Amino acid sequence: QVQLVESGGGLVQAGGSLRLSCAASGRTFSNLVMGWFRQAPGEERKFVAAISYNGGNTYVANSVKGRFTISRDNAKIAVTLQMNSLNAEDTGVYYCAAGGILHSTPARYDYWGQGTQVTVSS
Repeated sequence: QVQLVESGGGLVQAGGSLRLSCAASGRTFSNLVMGWFRQAPGEERKFVAAISYNGGNTYVANSVKGRFTISRDNAKIAVTLQMNSLNAEDTGVYYCAAGGILHSTPARYDYWGQGTQVTVSS
């Protein structure tokens, strides 16, 4: 089992930045692919970014490319999502996820956090 806890969400004005963090416990963190997804009201959960076991490979959705950066610190057992130049379309609940394959499909991830709300005001 893996427990994931997100933090860092909040309300920010358009053009601003937020940094989300996800703390993991349970299984060996360095064996897990980590991902971030988001879900707006009435919409399905969508891929944002993912990072490989050792951080050597990252995969970022086109909608956030150039604005969001995913990173991980295996020593601190945490993954972060730095979000810059935020706009209203970035609003939603952001979920941290863990799995075994670097992929954009939610079904590929086995463990999920409870989510943290990000609201961007225009």
